[in-house]
Amino acid sequence: MKKQKLVDFIAKVMEDSGFKVYKDFRTSQHIVDIYGILPTALGDIGVVVACKNYDENWKVGMDVLKEMEMAAKTLKASKVVIVTTSDFSSQARNYAVKRNMKLIDRKGLIRIAEDFSKKIQVPEEEDEEYPDEEEVEVYTPPSNIFHTTPQRGVLSRRESRKPLAPVIRGLMQNTIILILTVVAVSFIIATLLQLAAGLGTSLTGVLKLMIAAALSYGIPYLVEEDGAVIMIKGTIVFFSSLLLLVILILI
Repeated sequence: MKKQKLVDFIAKVMEDSGFKVYKDFRTSQHIVDIYGILPTALGDIGVVVACKNYDENWKVGMDVLKEMEMAAKTLKASKVVIVTTSDFSSQARNYAVKRNMKLIDRKGLIRIAEDFSKKIQVPEEEDEEYPDEEEVEVYTPPSNIFHTTPQRGVLSRRESRKPLAPVIRGLMQNTIILILTVVAVSFIIATLLQLAAGLGTSLTGVLKLMIAAALSYGIPYLVEEDGAVIMIKGTIVFFSSLLLLVILILI
């Protein structure tokens, strides 16, 4: 597949997912293959995408990830996505997990192509109704393809979970927003229980910490798919929330 065809294909998938897409987007120092913006009620979510059409045996390394990371900072994008027709080095995969980047390798790209092909090849139904036949469910590519964290077989979805709305999912993947959400929800729930049940101050404080712990790991479990990311982000959010709650308790 030539690079331009790869760029056009990924751009089409993103457009079908609700993104405004700009191809070959230029910054002062970089040229981004695709710059996508997802308009939401709470503001735009920016995504930078690099498309690399390398030989099947080639391993995309750290240099590409760091270059795209710099481009994302310049554009203030909240997500970095790298798509390749080959594979990624183990070092690049580990770095992507830590930096919350999305990596789509050859296998993941094939899955996207297969799913997209199913959508566009579904035959149009005749006007005549057939009551004895089962209704055919038309597949729609998930709008969160570019909002999840990297893992091998990138598009493997957990069928046991129902995906959250793309906007909420995107916001909850932002660590700062997640920390503020955990603190606010923990504080509100514990305060309401204190008023309703007449709990003591010390017991209310312990309750806030318990709720924060549950939310810190529970929310990432719902919006992330990589187990390592869930544990890392959950730990960061919990201890950050713990610090803020302690400050609020002491005030």
